[in-house]
Amino acid sequence: MDVLTLVSAMVALVSASVAALLGYWQQRRLRAMEQRNLMEAYGASLAWAAFDLQSRLFNILHGHVVDRRPGPASGFLTSFLTLGNEEEAEYVRRSTVFVLAEYLGWVEILRRDIQFLDLGRSRINRDVMVKISEIGSSLSRISAEGNELCLFRTQQRAIGELMVHPEGEPGRRRCLGFVEFCVKLDTDEGFGRWFRQPLADIDRLAGDAGPAFFRIEAMQRQLVALMDLLDPKSERFPQFRQAFDRDFHLRSPRG
Repeated sequence: MDVLTLVSAMVALVSASVAALLGYWQQRRLRAMEQRNLMEAYGASLAWAAFDLQSRLFNILHGHVVDRRPGPASGFLTSFLTLGNEEEAEYVRRSTVFVLAEYLGWVEILRRDIQFLDLGRSRINRDVMVKISEIGSSLSRISAEGNELCLFRTQQRAIGELMVHPEGEPGRRRCLGFVEFCVKLDTDEGFGRWFRQPLADIDRLAGDAGPAFFRIEAMQRQLVALMDLLDPKSERFPQFRQAFDRDFHLRSPRG
């Protein structure tokens, strides 16, 4: 082999290696961009679901504080579930369970479509993963005082799976809407069976939210922390974070 042939072979080898390396990094870059886009799209939906759930939990907690004061009771669950008419009671019961189920649905969607461990060195994504895990632990925690709205990890996964709309596809998934949720509760025995306990828990909380107060408080605050991670500039929830935190601190039985 003469020198020219050897040089040509080396140049071809180097060119092929560079092309392969560039192709590899390009694929990684495209994959990272795809994951970021999914995290942004799904993260927004998860943030709204966390907001709706923590807002309902806040109302339950705040209502408990109001009901403990002297005078006529006017807390959220007491007003609408105990003292409200049948239609109001059923709406509060179902909508409370729905916002819990919707949150679990978006967690399941993220689990299916975004591989957190492949998101590289993103501190925010790792923090989101940790916070979701903490919320799941609080939701499954057993308390000697009160276990209302307690769901074990497998129950959380099952409810999340049920809430994923069957017509979705990777990258374009969504949860069932409230109307779809209610229809399935009324018509699908297998679907409704998973929600019997949470629905009954709402009635027990209306009777006395005190025993479960600190469990629910922990979940509510963790959901607010998740919102802060998903919306660090408060673009989706301007002023709500400070108002909830200030009002809850002032009205908490511990304060």
